Amino acid sequence: MVKLRLKRCGKKQRAVYRIVAIDVRSRREGRDIRKVGFYDPIKNQTYLNIPVILYFLEQGAQPTGTVQDISKKAGVFM
Repeated sequence: MVKLRLKRCGKKQRAVYRIVAIDVRSRREGRDIRKVGFYDPIKNQTYLNIPVILYFLEQGAQPTGTVQDISKKAGVFM
């Protein structure tokens, strides 16, 4: 099963997250299937590749709660 979840990047105390499609059994920094966006909570910036996100959702991927909230703010979910 595939999930859309956050993958932590950046320096200490300066976390930046990539939004990735990843297998459920993989760890947080594990190998991802595809990068679909990023989220910077400090600058409050978000970039989402919406066609790719919609493709993975159609294939049955489940977003985590945080990714779902970020996507709602961007207008992916109504």
